[in-house]
Parts: sequence; structure tokens; C-alpha cells
Amino acid sequence: MPTILEYLGYDPFPEPVTLSQRLVAKRRQKGWSIKEAAGVLGVDPSSWGNWECGHMILYRQHRALVAQLLDLSADALNQEMALRWNRSHKRAH
Repeated sequence: MPTILEYLGYDPFPEPVTLSQRLVAKRRQKGWSIKEAAGVLGVDPSSWGNWECGHMILYRQHRALVAQLLDLSADALNQEMALRWNRSHKRAH
């Protein structure tokens, strides 16, 4: 895929908006399988796959690695995960 993107001179896929879309786009850009992408970060492939599906990045050290890979602020990523956690655990009384 990296060779195709280089030949085209652009990425024809829609601009990634969500974190999971950004992970998929980065993996596609690098030509990595999920296993290879996980290996780059030193995480289990199932973790990377879950993140691509929109699941929480639970561990702060994993968030720091993802933030660095995607050129994001680690603080912003931590805040996003905190918001997701709070929304998903909000209990109706």
C-alpha cells in the first residue's frame, strides 16, 4: 500500500477523524499488518485490533505510545479516553 500511495501522490481514503480511523490510516500508510503494527509498539495484536474497533486504550503507557505514533498530544489522548470511560460508565438512576 505505501507504494500505491506514493505512486498516486495522495491517500485516496477519507481523512481519518476518529482515533480508530487514524490507527487504520497509519497502518495502511506504513503497509503494516495488525501484528506488525502491534510489534512496533510492543503491544499484543489483539490490543491494536481492539483499538482499531474503537475500544478504549486502557493503559497510560499504551496511550503514550499511540500518541507518539500518531503525533498527538498524550494529554489530549488521555482526556479523550477519560471522557469515553465516563460516558460508558454513566449510570442512569
